[in-house]
Amino acid sequence: MIIEATPGKPMPLGAAVTQTGANFAIFSRNATRVWLMLFDEPNDDNPSHQFELDPLTNRTGDIWHIHLTEVRHGHLYLYRMDGPYEPKQGHRFNRHKPLLDPYARALSGGFGWDFSEAYAYDRTSPQGDLSFSTTTNLAGMPKCIVYGDDGFDWQGDRPLNRPLNETIIYETHVCSLTGHPSANVPHPGTYLGVAEKIPYFKELGVTAIELLPIHVFNEWEFTRFNPKTRELLRNYWGYNSLGFFAPNNRYSHRDDSRGEQVLAFKEMVRALHQAGLEVILDVVFNHTIEGNHLGPTLSFRGLDNRIYYLLEDDLRYYKNFSGVGNSLNCNHPIVRDFIIDCLRYWVLEMHVDGFRFDLATSLSRDRWGHLSGNPALPARIAEDPLLRTAKLIAEPWDIAGYQVGNFPGGRWAEWNDKYRDEVRQYWRGDPGLTSALATRLAGSADLYYANGRSPNHSINFVACHDGFTLNDVVSYNVKHNEMNGEDNRDGHDHNYSYNYGFEGPTHNFRIEAIRSRQVKNFLATLLLSQGTPMLNGGDEFRRTQQGNNNAYCQANEISWYNWSFRETHANIFRFTRLAIAQRQAHPLFRRTTFFTGRDLDKDQYRDIRWYSSSGRDADWDPTDKRLMCLLDGSKEETGADSDDGDMLMMFNSDVRSHLFYLPLAPHDGHWHLLLDTSLPSPDDIHPPGQEIELAPIIAYHVKPRSMVVLISTW
Repeated sequence: MIIEATPGKPMPLGAAVTQTGANFAIFSRNATRVWLMLFDEPNDDNPSHQFELDPLTNRTGDIWHIHLTEVRHGHLYLYRMDGPYEPKQGHRFNRHKPLLDPYARALSGGFGWDFSEAYAYDRTSPQGDLSFSTTTNLAGMPKCIVYGDDGFDWQGDRPLNRPLNETIIYETHVCSLTGHPSANVPHPGTYLGVAEKIPYFKELGVTAIELLPIHVFNEWEFTRFNPKTRELLRNYWGYNSLGFFAPNNRYSHRDDSRGEQVLAFKEMVRALHQAGLEVILDVVFNHTIEGNHLGPTLSFRGLDNRIYYLLEDDLRYYKNFSGVGNSLNCNHPIVRDFIIDCLRYWVLEMHVDGFRFDLATSLSRDRWGHLSGNPALPARIAEDPLLRTAKLIAEPWDIAGYQVGNFPGGRWAEWNDKYRDEVRQYWRGDPGLTSALATRLAGSADLYYANGRSPNHSINFVACHDGFTLNDVVSYNVKHNEMNGEDNRDGHDHNYSYNYGFEGPTHNFRIEAIRSRQVKNFLATLLLSQGTPMLNGGDEFRRTQQGNNNAYCQANEISWYNWSFRETHANIFRFTRLAIAQRQAHPLFRRTTFFTGRDLDKDQYRDIRWYSSSGRDADWDPTDKRLMCLLDGSKEETGADSDDGDMLMMFNSDVRSHLFYLPLAPHDGHWHLLLDTSLPSPDDIHPPGQEIELAPIIAYHVKPRSMVVLISTW
């Protein structure tokens, strides 16, 4: 094949297919020489063609560019760059090391990647990273894939744009969802496998699927072994991105050597959208796979290390707010543009509906690593005209900063770990938590009211991928991460969990009954709180990780959903499904504004009133483990189009039963039983419109560790 090279254009960045070939453009301010290499096959050790870019004709500003004829969709390429190798000055160019294009939309797979020669320094040298390596291993490197118009038929797909107050998030790992044989799907562990679970998602009632990182990462980067099985541990979760524009090859049921994993991802999104389900991606812009000063050179480090990373005063070393070796220089204009371009791509080209930003506090750090009071990037993302309808969810902390309730940028929602911790503590029976429970149940106004946000900006959860599953919260007193090969040192130690008398699985009927009741308490609290609920995948049928609260390296049955539990714990699944249905049926649980409470001018209560179990106004006694609240469902208070039922919610985390003296049902209504977590299925919860009318009573007997909700309609 005869390829003709012309200077090309500096925009767009990445590889763009043209009528006659492909244009390549890449950023580097400090490189002195740049080579573009083309390959015929994914594991080729030598390029079929190599072009050196002339800085006089192939460079505009800091963008190096070239146009090549005859290059089409599916061609493979890599870069090499030369420049100063001066680690103490922050420069780590090495012309011997192949580099991935940060804008590559797909990377080749189908073979074992080998990064053993991807280090810019000689790992045998006593000088460490101050030495210089001259070895190359092109065969072991994944290749970037030129990706043009794939002709994918979106069939008229449009963003669903479901408001947050109508959203119920289901967080899951692509492979964990269907990796177990019990998933009973034709394409386990894949994007298509996610789509094959659509009937289940619809039956459950969730509205959005939040996927753990699906960007390309190196699954085999670890060198530790499982001390029990002696199997090599793997990077399972994927919080170490290698290609931010590229969907993970391993999750594709299609051939991944020429980019068909992109089609597989699009097919999943299209199918989910057709079923009314949104797609939210967990994105990791706080760091990259390249690690600290002793890590490999795969892309950003070899392109322009001083631009892309936050460096210490001694420029040889990296600031580390991620806990894994480096931190991206997110508020540098170049990196900021890269992140915006990436988010736009996933929204415009891949049709995703939103993002959850891992360790999002890193997005707020300036070039010195300080938390900025007015950082450019969070506001830029929130105000970007092409991202205005995308859901933005921050994990508002990193290892050195905490911003819950204060994440900058305006319209961001936040993972609310205060909700998780305080709800867990309340139901565990810790004293002094009724006030905290009330605050979380009502939408966390202490965190979000003052800065003009709504209850829905609180992403409520009691369990997520990071930590115990909900079953394990009620089954273990301590973490059991021995199989991670870190001597059980990794993972959280403050889990606010309790095993109720036995550590781990048990056949003791009494203990199992308490555990199931507590799981229902957690689920009912979560799904009937103000705010946006996020359900940890599998919690609806008591999925277990065997006490492992940090299963990031467990590509096995510890992480996979055992779908037989859906039958074993059919009562929990039914309870979850109906709790979701009740939330969806009643706008009272989905307010877009905070409660007013007592109107001091009129000396009367409006939309919510808090009671003690005596029926008098709550006195917030720190020794009391009981709480009751009355929610007004009139359309004047909820803002809905029509009147809803009034709700009376009773909480008892004590180990003793208590009589709760009931206020009169407002609006001349009659109390009906919506749920009582102490009752066996199917009496524990009723479908919307089928609640059981209670005989006239003045008090309700609330059993130990249980929650009751009554509804009054008129």
